[in-house]
Amino acid sequence: MTMNRSTIKTCEILLREYQNKPRAVNNPVKLSFTGVGGKDVYNITAPFTLGGKTILAGRVESRDSERSEIRFFTERPDSSWAPLSGAPVFTLQDPFFTFIQGELILGGVEVFPHPHKADAPLWRTVLYKGKTLHELTPFFTGPDAMKDLRIAELPGGEIAVFTRPQGAKGGRGKIGYAVASSLRDLTIELVNEAPLLADQFIDAEWGGANELHLLKNGRIGVLGHVACFDDAGDRHYYPMVFALDPATGEHSDMALIAVRADFLPGEAKRPDLADVVFSGGLMRKPDGTADLYAGISDAEAQRITMPDPFLRFES
Repeated sequence: MTMNRSTIKTCEILLREYQNKPRAVNNPVKLSFTGVGGKDVYNITAPFTLGGKTILAGRVESRDSERSEIRFFTERPDSSWAPLSGAPVFTLQDPFFTFIQGELILGGVEVFPHPHKADAPLWRTVLYKGKTLHELTPFFTGPDAMKDLRIAELPGGEIAVFTRPQGAKGGRGKIGYAVASSLRDLTIELVNEAPLLADQFIDAEWGGANELHLLKNGRIGVLGHVACFDDAGDRHYYPMVFALDPATGEHSDMALIAVRADFLPGEAKRPDLADVVFSGGLMRKPDGTADLYAGISDAEAQRITMPDPFLRFES
């Protein structure tokens, strides 16, 4: 299985390539949330079905704070999203999900005080599993200072593991990949030792995996983000995709699938976050299109429709 790759593509190159293509995204929609006391809901997942209900998880927090909760919502007849009655609430950021061996895997980012730096936060990814929301219990805590840890079940029962170390190994954040024989074999050591994917990010930029899709030909379609600072120190986050062969780790180039201007105008948590699109999840549809659910400017959630960006990797 071969995938054509070129040299590292910076945000500037990826953005130029995207802007040179015909505009393919359409129907941007702001998601409306009730029952959150005026707080923002952003960095949402795509909807998923559990127990016969369609559910969406979102990051809920006040505009002037980063003290977050993950809450679960269901869609009302007027297309707004309301908290799912009786559902648990997790003190985490940036929810994501997958299903492994018939169980829901829910993940999020836990923020806690830095053990060696006063008044400084540290973070890690925490994974829960259960057949229902009420049965969700923690089963794995990732390394300190690592967000964007993602897993997916492969056809043979192995677990694909995507990592994002920072610091000496990953700089501002690069994607690594490894395979665990089962969930029981998912360890801190395996995560820390996962080799980085070659030639994906320059050191001044960073990125991560947000959601993993098992494609019909056995490849893994990765929905992620690539990000950079500009000269003024403002952040720019772009949703991107690439494909990976789980047996070899060989992967395609990244390609952007949307930019902030494709969505509806709205507010931002801070001025430096105005150009942030955080890839929450992608719902692939039978008609060859897909809906991207995204956090916008760390202040709201939107959905946009596009040609399914993974179809070209399945051909």
